[in-house]
Amino acid sequence: MSAATTSVPADARPVGRPLTANRLPRWAPAAVAAGSIALGCGIGAVGGLESHLQWGLISALLFLAISYGIAARVEGRRQAKDRFATSVVWVAFILAVVPLAALTIYTVQQGAEVVNGDFLTHSMKGVRYSGPGGGIYHALIGTIQQVLLATAMAAPIGLLTAVYLVEYGRGRLAKAVTFFVDVMTGVPSIVAGLFILSLWNIALGFSYSGFSGSLALAILMMPVVVRSTEEMLKLVPNELREASYALGVPKWKTILRIVLPTAIGGITTGLMLAVARITGETAPVMMLVFGADFINSDPFNGPQQSLPMYIWQQYAVVNNDYGYARAWGAALVLIAFVMGLNLIARGIARWRSPKGGR
Repeated sequence: MSAATTSVPADARPVGRPLTANRLPRWAPAAVAAGSIALGCGIGAVGGLESHLQWGLISALLFLAISYGIAARVEGRRQAKDRFATSVVWVAFILAVVPLAALTIYTVQQGAEVVNGDFLTHSMKGVRYSGPGGGIYHALIGTIQQVLLATAMAAPIGLLTAVYLVEYGRGRLAKAVTFFVDVMTGVPSIVAGLFILSLWNIALGFSYSGFSGSLALAILMMPVVVRSTEEMLKLVPNELREASYALGVPKWKTILRIVLPTAIGGITTGLMLAVARITGETAPVMMLVFGADFINSDPFNGPQQSLPMYIWQQYAVVNNDYGYARAWGAALVLIAFVMGLNLIARGIARWRSPKGGR
């Protein structure tokens, strides 16, 4: 007996979502963003909100809600969720970029009027704080020397520690080192300054100097270098190490010639992030370097000045228009200094990258 077959009419079959569903045009997100901004500004103006930040937050919330609503109506709920997630990413990106751009623009506007040749080549020696004149040459020299000394101490130790943790570290010692590195990452800068003040200045009897501040800055810099270098070394494929070992290359030479050059880009970037962190530190400098109005090119003897402390002194102590102007000028130079370090680091990383054929 043959099995009976039944045919289902075409009009009775379940109809799924077509493969080519309705799609919003490419200009739709931009149009929704423009409409949300206009609507948010209108709500803020009508509601009497004086802060433009509140207008921006209202516009961002409207953008998320309107984007989801239009996408759900035209494209379906599944595609609407995808667009909503994308919109959240864009809003978070803008919320992160806008304050940074506003800070940079405002600093340039305030500091460009002060920064000139005299400002960069003169100190505050013999200059009345409440009057015009003066410069940041002494603070610039102190900052460069202190950062270079801290980097010279922290970078080799941090790099070797990261190499040990990734390539050799096993057992309790490696776990203990990892634990203390994690703890040091969150140590406040003033605690590092107090430690060096107690050990170097009080217990050992050394006086205020740029080197004392560099010791505290090195403590703050070291865990950042260790963590960033460790993560970059972990990204190096094990196949490269195994291929080197198969050719009979010793482990130390494999690390030196294969692993480190492969990760040099990320290592350099992490190092510059650590340098950028310590460049703006003020608390250790106030406690250990003490500050000075004159030029001191010897970081091992006598107090020195630094750009962060100079900015604080001009803004908080002087407290007049001339002090404010010098503070903004020093802030602009400090931002340019950190930006220059990052550009140099990217150039070195690009030059030493394996893609460059070296």
